[in-house]
Amino acid sequence: MTAFLKMHGLGNDFIVLDGRATSPNLTPEITRRLADRHRGIGCDQLIVIEPPRAKDSDAFMRILNADGGEVEACGNAVRCIGALMMDERGRNTALIETLAGPVAISVNEHGITADMGPARLNWNEIPLAREMDTLSLAIEDGPLRRPVGVGMGNPHAVFFVDDAERIALSDIGPRIEHHPLYPKRTNVEIVEVQGPAKLRVRVWERGAGITQACGTGACAALVGAHRRGLIGRAADIELDGGTLHVEWRDDNHVLMTGPTTLAYTGDIDLAAYA
Repeated sequence: MTAFLKMHGLGNDFIVLDGRATSPNLTPEITRRLADRHRGIGCDQLIVIEPPRAKDSDAFMRILNADGGEVEACGNAVRCIGALMMDERGRNTALIETLAGPVAISVNEHGITADMGPARLNWNEIPLAREMDTLSLAIEDGPLRRPVGVGMGNPHAVFFVDDAERIALSDIGPRIEHHPLYPKRTNVEIVEVQGPAKLRVRVWERGAGITQACGTGACAALVGAHRRGLIGRAADIELDGGTLHVEWRDDNHVLMTGPTTLAYTGDIDLAAYA
């Protein structure tokens, strides 16, 4: 049997496995079955904690989407793993490695903060299929027009609308995710500006679908809104599952703050899902 944790950040939920002593034998099919909400545990992403690869890091975090594919970054998950490492070591900071780079984690009176690093604004950093102005991409689908392209260690297409609730995200999301401008597929944000420091954001996550919250999506939404001149450099981001606070600092680093929750623990026979 393999021990697991079920964690979430504002409903963006994760199965967490500790692979520091023994790496779990996970195939894409096993991951998909574990992520199934009717026949498995259910999650948006499966996270494996692995030994650090750099001497100053606390752990390396592998991120597997519900569709079985491995991805580079997950903002809410890295805050959850950071919270675990801080609790384990009795500290108020942690450094978590991801495929997108190291993420510094800290705790404060407002929650768990992740320094998601610099926003990627050049076409080849996101990445896009060809060179273009990332402030207004040539994508149109129904009511959605000309998104801002943003990279947060993973790709994003940020659309601005008058009413986020009226967008049929379950229909449009899959098409945008697989748009040919995004060779690695993309996350999709539907953003409504609700005030000088407030955004309403709905998210279609690459490989996971509509999720209650998306940390990198919240960061991309703020970056895109500020680049369009719609908002300042800090805002509360209201997602389906709750609110994250995001700040885009002058040094280009994006900080995201919010809660993390350990929902329950358990044991599972991974061989039964093979």
